[in-house]
Amino acid sequence: MKVHFSPPLRPMAGSKTVDFDLPEGATIRSLVDAIVTRFPAMRPELLDADGNLYLHVHVFVNGRDTHFLPLGMDTPLSLSDVLNVFPAVGGGAW
Repeated sequence: MKVHFSPPLRPMAGSKTVDFDLPEGATIRSLVDAIVTRFPAMRPELLDADGNLYLHVHVFVNGRDTHFLPLGMDTPLSLSDVLNVFPAVGGGAW
């Protein structure tokens, strides 16, 4: 399946888009585990000390935010799914 990384993560991935070979039915959680295994520098950017996805990190599956899917990180994936990984980008002043 294809994973698209937002600009802050691309230097760590070495590319905008990376293919991951996971079995049919793998979950979003197992994909995130595969991402941080392949790209260890992403671990502190994506996961907290307990290995949970930070709330400010968004993983979209076919345009749908994981945070709003009924099964969340345990949502099964299809080989044809397209994923986007975005850490929050902030800045500015009030």
